[in-house]
Amino acid sequence: MRMVLLGPPGSGKGTQAVRLASKYEIPAISTGDMFRQAVRNRTPVGRLAKTYMDQGLLVPDDVTIAAVKERLLAGDAGKGFILDGFPRSIEQATALDSILKESGCALEVVVSLEVPEDLLIRRAAGRRVCKCGATYHVTNDPPKVEGKCDLCGGPLLHRKDDTREVVAERLKTYAEKTEPLKAYYRLQGILLEVDGSGSIEHSSLMVDKALEMFF
Repeated sequence: MRMVLLGPPGSGKGTQAVRLASKYEIPAISTGDMFRQAVRNRTPVGRLAKTYMDQGLLVPDDVTIAAVKERLLAGDAGKGFILDGFPRSIEQATALDSILKESGCALEVVVSLEVPEDLLIRRAAGRRVCKCGATYHVTNDPPKVEGKCDLCGGPLLHRKDDTREVVAERLKTYAEKTEPLKAYYRLQGILLEVDGSGSIEHSSLMVDKALEMFF
């Protein structure tokens, strides 16, 4: 299965990507994963991306697209993949189409998680993270001990980019740059719009049902 997951920040697409990757035994690939692997392997793309990352700059489209191509040519992506966080624009989507066409294949399905903006802001406001990577939510997924990580006991923090103002700005950028991808993939007949406003379990059920009906 060759899949793209769409959804605004806080929609839960990262959680769904990991779950679906396990279910279908294919890699879940995010832009972060791609860059970290490329940097770790010291590939030409990785070295170039690192020059931007070390300065705290966004990696340009041409470098991102090159990293995607490099990652999709890896052996574990041969039987399928789930892309999370790419493409983010029509330009990136057309580049992805070209990459896959060169390999003699195409995307099979695009799942878009639909969540109201006010709920996305509330989700972000309640999110807490630990330096070990664990993530919690004060109401939806609280730790056993308030303010402490269940896994390592470290303090839980509210990230600066999870404030209402920052999240609202990120959602505005998503609407301008990424939302048009839904129309792009709808025209191709491969878009599935799924309710992601419930619990993780509910979203998982909705995604699975949509995929079962599509295939």
